[in-house]
Amino acid sequence: MRLASWNWGGRDHVGTISPDGREATPLGVRDPSLGALPLIRALAAGEPLPLPSGTRLPVEVITLRAPLPRPLRSLFCVGRNYRAHAAELAGSVFRAAMPETDPWPIVFGKLGECVVGPHDAVRLPSPAASIQIDYESELAVVIGRGGRDILPAHAMDHVFGYTVVNDVTARDVQMRHQQWDLGKSFDTFCPMGPWIVTADELDGRATRVRGWVNGALRQDGQTRDMIFDIPTLIETCSRGITLYPGDVIATGTPSGVGMGLKPPQWLRSGDVVRIEIDGLGVIENRFE
Repeated sequence: MRLASWNWGGRDHVGTISPDGREATPLGVRDPSLGALPLIRALAAGEPLPLPSGTRLPVEVITLRAPLPRPLRSLFCVGRNYRAHAAELAGSVFRAAMPETDPWPIVFGKLGECVVGPHDAVRLPSPAASIQIDYESELAVVIGRGGRDILPAHAMDHVFGYTVVNDVTARDVQMRHQQWDLGKSFDTFCPMGPWIVTADELDGRATRVRGWVNGALRQDGQTRDMIFDIPTLIETCSRGITLYPGDVIATGTPSGVGMGLKPPQWLRSGDVVRIEIDGLGVIENRFE
């Protein structure tokens, strides 16, 4: 099943997307501005989906919003979680801060207020704020059944589904402050979508993540090559912290980011970043 949020006729809607990705069916949700969050909560509680309510439409005539336009709270994000990406950063300005092996995942927060839709523009900051804007193509896990101190053996039972995110990053700000939250959380720095695919239709542990800049393939990774797999990430994020339905864990990016190129290549006004995850879909955003 695919759950999406969209705008049509000047109103927000939430509902399902057909398996072929061509039709959107709105459901009777009390507050559609929340996106798919009420649906995730209902299904996690064992309740049925609301009945269809409104006009079934071709996807091409609607404006897709982020499936979670305002996540429950900050996103949990994971850094350096693909072996090749960790290797490319070892040759960057991060090398002095990188141990030979990370015994634990690197987890940081990204403010939920920076989430935008799968085709929305990403706003470049003023040069006074940052001149080193980078892209990161990522699979994001959406939590269904909540819990705390979740064991890896049971972690996949807590996965509701998956979506695509671009963990846009101001690298100079990230390095300046050492803590990563500020450089990750500029306004519009988290394109998300195009929808959420439920875990019964996609295994996030075995899919492919690709990213293009202006049509040139930059990133191409397999999620099986993560250093810390999805169950480990859920275990880590839930240690002493209760996860709730609708929480989002961005699982890290493959190699090929702008910082890792020689010389580094930062995003400029007019650049278009496209991210595709097999079995999930595509987001594409222009930087302005």
